[in-house]
Amino acid sequence: MLPFLLRRTFGAVVTLILLSAVTFFVFFSVGDPAMMACGKNCTADNIALIHQNLGLDKPLPTQYWDFLVGVFAGRDFTLGHCSAPCFGYSFATKQDVWSTMMDRLPTTASLAIGGAVVFLVIGLGAGLLAAWKRGTLLDKTVTGASMVLSSVQIYILGPVVLGIFVYSGIMAAPKYVTLTSSPVGWFMGLLIPWLVMSTIFTAQYTRMSRSTMIEQLQEEHVRTAKAKGMPARYVFLRYAWRGSLIPIVTILGMDLGSLFGGAMITEFTFQLAGLGRLAIDSVTTLDLPMVLGVLVFSAALILVFNIIVDAAYAFIDPRVRLS
Repeated sequence: MLPFLLRRTFGAVVTLILLSAVTFFVFFSVGDPAMMACGKNCTADNIALIHQNLGLDKPLPTQYWDFLVGVFAGRDFTLGHCSAPCFGYSFATKQDVWSTMMDRLPTTASLAIGGAVVFLVIGLGAGLLAAWKRGTLLDKTVTGASMVLSSVQIYILGPVVLGIFVYSGIMAAPKYVTLTSSPVGWFMGLLIPWLVMSTIFTAQYTRMSRSTMIEQLQEEHVRTAKAKGMPARYVFLRYAWRGSLIPIVTILGMDLGSLFGGAMITEFTFQLAGLGRLAIDSVTTLDLPMVLGVLVFSAALILVFNIIVDAAYAFIDPRVRLS
């Protein structure tokens, strides 16, 4: 298991460095970043000062090397010392990029993790129930509903849900409250965004868990267990259910990127101040250090989650470790 995880970790680090390099050179080689940082009514002296303050007067490869070193060891700017991990200072707010991202991270993390729990519990539960009652009215209803919901987009469903539940006064408007200050407020404030964001994923995992469970029920070891006289419910949960998790865990690892994308749209739809909303605002204001920081940090999170999923996959299926 350890060599397998080490290989995956090394590959993730290389991928992250390549991604940061490509993104950095694309962002900072087009136009003059100092002009974007200076804004309107900018003079030549101001541009020269920004070049000096942010290290933009150096060759582009040197700028990237300074950026990479700053991420691991910190960096000194005219604005002050930026402790590691340092992604520079925002053009718009002149604040440390890392500190700004950490302020927004709890909102995005709560939204993404809560949404994942919702679609896994509801999606897997509905899929298992449909497979257990295969061919019945319940199975057809669950399958039909999942096909309809899989085509509904967040930016369409979000305003509809707001109109039905929020603007009518049935529920309060979504907002982020820290879990430590008010667990009930945290849950109720994110309940609608969780349900909206997880709708497409719930439908997909319902169909996936149903189909994989039906396939597992046809396997020889499951039929052998039934032939030995084991209770049908025990065979269903003990033998078939574990085997059906292997493809689901694999797809979950690939869906993590889509989950962060869904969180971004959800934050914008419900006016939640998370990393997604920060990225959209930074693109709008051409705040390149903030955009670069959010992109690299989000990619790092996705790679870490993929390694965790790979470890879970290797635990479920020993053939992965042996290969």
